[in-house]
Amino acid sequence: MIVVVALIVLLPFAAAAAGLLATRLGTRNLGARSEPTAYRRAAWFAIVPAAVSAALTVWLAAALAGGAGVSEGRFWSELLPGRVEGTLTVVETGSVPISLTLRADGLSVLAGILVVVVALAVQVYSVGYMRDEPRYPSYSAFVSLFTSAMLLVVYAGDLIVLYVGWEIMGLCSYLLIGHWWEHRANSRAAVKAFLVTRLGDVGFLFGIFVLGSAAGGFRIDDVLRADIPRGTLVVATLLLLAGVAGKSAQVPLQTWLPDAMAGPTPISALIHAATMVAAGIFVVARLYPAFLAAPPTLDVLGVVAAVGMLGAALAALAQDDLKRVLAYSTISQLAYMAAALAAGSDRAAMFHLVSHGAFKALLFLCAGLVIHHVGSNLISHMGGLRRALPVTFWTMTIGFAALAGLPPASGFFSKDAVISAVEHGTGPAQPFVYASALLTVGVTGAYAARAWLRTFFGPARIEPLAEPPPGVAHVFDGREAPPSMLWPAGVLAVPALLLGLVGSAAGSATGVEVEWGPATLSLAVALLGGGIVYALWRAAPEQDPARLLGPFRGPCERAFSVDAAYAALIARPVLRLARGVARTDARVVDGAVRGSGRATLGLSGLVRLAQNGNAQLYVTGLLAGLVLIAVAAVVLT
Repeated sequence: MIVVVALIVLLPFAAAAAGLLATRLGTRNLGARSEPTAYRRAAWFAIVPAAVSAALTVWLAAALAGGAGVSEGRFWSELLPGRVEGTLTVVETGSVPISLTLRADGLSVLAGILVVVVALAVQVYSVGYMRDEPRYPSYSAFVSLFTSAMLLVVYAGDLIVLYVGWEIMGLCSYLLIGHWWEHRANSRAAVKAFLVTRLGDVGFLFGIFVLGSAAGGFRIDDVLRADIPRGTLVVATLLLLAGVAGKSAQVPLQTWLPDAMAGPTPISALIHAATMVAAGIFVVARLYPAFLAAPPTLDVLGVVAAVGMLGAALAALAQDDLKRVLAYSTISQLAYMAAALAAGSDRAAMFHLVSHGAFKALLFLCAGLVIHHVGSNLISHMGGLRRALPVTFWTMTIGFAALAGLPPASGFFSKDAVISAVEHGTGPAQPFVYASALLTVGVTGAYAARAWLRTFFGPARIEPLAEPPPGVAHVFDGREAPPSMLWPAGVLAVPALLLGLVGSAAGSATGVEVEWGPATLSLAVALLGGGIVYALWRAAPEQDPARLLGPFRGPCERAFSVDAAYAALIARPVLRLARGVARTDARVVDGAVRGSGRATLGLSGLVRLAQNGNAQLYVTGLLAGLVLIAVAAVVLT
């Protein structure tokens, strides 16, 4: 069965290799026909392996549900009792060995299903969204590589193997965010995402080294079973949190994610729902026993989550770019998951991770449908689209309902699980985290209602725009998007609507039964936030309900100027220091080298005077030397 796990990981990798190397084989002499041929071939290379990987994942889930393998004893074993693990080889390093190990259990298969389903939806969706895009073959190949890297993280049985997938995701995010690199803003966003996440990954790598050295090995089971001193665990888990904050866009490394919206919209769906940002939360859940043994780390995680969830929600309320609204929403929802982990409930965190993956992928794909239709990302250019885009309207309505936590959508049940976990949590930060979570529920209802109303209701604000480059967005044409874009959104609407009901029905296995007291309170707060926005919009449909923020709107729109603060406190001082070092190198170091060269040339000029081939000068010098010697002898004696 471990061969099936390896195939699930390797099929998207093989698709990436085929997409990069084989899409244009045999098309060299076809002239203008080579591009459509390469496009179709790339689409097949992208979709078929993703579909096979998804089918194998479903089969693996069924096998584990039947108890195949050996149970691991955690609550995932109640949901999917089986477990399989296999080691290809062990690499002896001279100190701590590295085992090339894959493992599949309830946790990894749960996350794996999310990854393959969203990745398949994104690949199918991209066929229509990226039509006529000359670089579609490389785009689809990088999406496949991205998927394979996340699956490697999910199924890794060794921390070093996990880190390999972790870093490949960072590379893929750089390549895909900067897909349209001709625009400087896109390339800068890609570089920013790469550098910020690499900054967190430095701590993550050192955290892995600390755990591996203390446990005597990098195998996850060995690390979790080892008797590691508490101080060492605290240091290691805090270092791991740096990488988690980078990948999952949490405070203080959250600034890259909104700018990552420069990439194609399907990539936004993949990053926000199933791969990069989900990886950080998954790693904490995978190593959760180690985190539970380090309470100070969970306290830090709780404070970070409380600040991030409310700050990002307020920023989302003030944005005019629809994709940036969803980007800040992702930061806020990931902070919910982090808060559940800090409160001691990895069950609630993973439940919300899967639920959020479904409805956030749906929201981004629907945002792509709207942008594809209107030709702009700005909500101020939208309005009155529910009749022109009926399928998009209903699917996106389901997504916004799940985001706001309205029943019966999945977000209602998973967010209730998080709120309940935070309410019952312990620790010094618990009151702060709980208050922040409730406030965030209200703000989430407000920005979800604002985006929904401003996009689909009110006066139409569609303006004919110049045709942009292929694949970016398209001018209004009065029609829905092609079926290749509508079907993935329609399919994702099903889990976004029903996943919570399924999870609630399986509450005895998942441990996330609905607690109607906290659920009613959070629903009331969400309705209050949405109701205030609706009242403002109803009074003046042509005006932005974000005006309720008053003078606070500017700071929220700028996301509290965190980027400006980083530029003032870190970027500009570092640049000044770098310029100072460059000047020191040019004037002092290089100056000393150039000065020594000039001194040598001057001295050689003096020496050359004595070696110019003039015999008279030589005789004169000899006689002058003899006279000096004679005088010195007379004087000294």
